[in-house]
Amino acid sequence: MADQDVGVWVYAIIPADGATDRTEGLRGVADEPVRAVMGRDLAAVVGTVGLHEFRAEKLRHNLQNPEWMTVKARSHDAVISAVGRSGPVIPVRMATIYRDDWRVCQLLLKEQDDFAMALRRVSGREELRVTAYADPRSLAIQGDLIHSHSAERRPATVHVLRRRRRLAFQQEGYRLAAAEADRVHIALTRCAVDAKRTPTDKALSRSQDRTILNGAYLVDDTVVHQFMQTVAALDRSTPRIRLEVTGPGPPYSFAECMVAI
Repeated sequence: MADQDVGVWVYAIIPADGATDRTEGLRGVADEPVRAVMGRDLAAVVGTVGLHEFRAEKLRHNLQNPEWMTVKARSHDAVISAVGRSGPVIPVRMATIYRDDWRVCQLLLKEQDDFAMALRRVSGREELRVTAYADPRSLAIQGDLIHSHSAERRPATVHVLRRRRRLAFQQEGYRLAAAEADRVHIALTRCAVDAKRTPTDKALSRSQDRTILNGAYLVDDTVVHQFMQTVAALDRSTPRIRLEVTGPGPPYSFAECMVAI
């Protein structure tokens, strides 16, 4: 392909030392060979991709295609995960494309201090994500909404009382769910170097369950096992809440935001 038909897709930032070995044999989002672009003490993990698929207008269209996004996101993450298994890594946002290697090198030189600081922060550490699910109604006190003698009241009054009781149970359930999410997050934060929570989304719920916690935890390699044991203990001690853990993996939540690309 002519030079004007290609761009450089950036996957991650890693230390320059050993960068060539860490990228050897990897394939990227376009099945292209992954390589390292050096910039003093840093290296960018990159691949050369055809702009017929990744040019601005075409890329914006593709990013709205869930199937395309899923395939490319998996490929992007696979490269980051692979280089992350052999040392510290700063993940770069998917679809970060530069015109050529020279511009990537200039980025590394310009942001050398910030990138080096970010790499030190995540060195010897991995990210684990914990999601907590619960049905708030199951956390609220159960009981008859209307006592048997309520039937003697006027139908309109019974309806209002029933509605008020239902709303009260719902609010109590949400309050208890939030309290349980806080308890889990605080316990896991004690095992982590850093922790973040992202807003929960009811659309992610399964059956009657709501997502009550989306937590990301930066954990030292030496205590990952302890962290997993803590998750298991919390899951056992809270039967009406279900915990799922993802990872360990690259520190997306604690490094990507520091990359000014």
